[in-house]
Amino acid sequence: MSFLPEIFQYDFMIRAFIAGTMIAIIAPLIGNFLVIRRYALFADSLAHVSFLSVAIAFITGISPIGVSVTGSVIAAVILEKLRITKRVHTETSLALFLSGSLALATVLLSFKKEASLNISSILFGSITTVPMSDLITICIAAIVGILLILIFFKEFFTIAFDEEYALVKGIPVQKLNYLLMILAAVTISISITVIGVLLISAMMVIPVITAHQFKKSFQTSVALSIIFAVGSVWIGLAVAFYGNLPAGGTIVLTAITAFIISSIFRKKTSQG
Repeated sequence: MSFLPEIFQYDFMIRAFIAGTMIAIIAPLIGNFLVIRRYALFADSLAHVSFLSVAIAFITGISPIGVSVTGSVIAAVILEKLRITKRVHTETSLALFLSGSLALATVLLSFKKEASLNISSILFGSITTVPMSDLITICIAAIVGILLILIFFKEFFTIAFDEEYALVKGIPVQKLNYLLMILAAVTISISITVIGVLLISAMMVIPVITAHQFKKSFQTSVALSIIFAVGSVWIGLAVAFYGNLPAGGTIVLTAITAFIISSIFRKKTSQG
């Protein structure tokens, strides 16, 4: 007789908790720098590029994760290049990639009517069906991303708040900007199977803005955002399991609930 709660007696739920936790750490870690730079829409745009990549992989029979990572990284580099050259306004380029990727993916999928693609699992994720191979990929990518963020944390922090000052200090701003965007692209593309196209950007942004409600230092806000993200994953998975609900959507709704509660708490404390 096992003393573990029922939820942990299933291998697929253990994999879901591990995959969700890894994403809950790396997503807000990168998301903090994106939000500070007012680049939150970047995650949403790359998520839709990943959707297009999955559609291409489905049609050609190539590995979805490989195509998704490649497509997202290429899009991230192009978007950063457009931002640097200022040929197109940042919000404009993001909107073009977002709507264009979704439209092209829809058109491409219409040519393969004889086969079925579970679009719902791509849009909303399927965290409870993560295979071991994908789990290993997610863990490796997340660990590498976390290490790189920690190594260059001070540089990323300086660049996010003042690029000109970072240049004066001799920080390789352009290279690190590309690195951050590529890390975001990889994180988003590997998270598609777990959280989904429509939800990964939420996990990158909602825990971050929830943490920023408390008006703490940047480092403290980063730590709080990770705590909120991990808590949202754990609570969301438990509620989804026992309530027989979609896991991805439940996780994001849990994160939104945390944001609402923190907003109310902040209002009461500021009034008091």
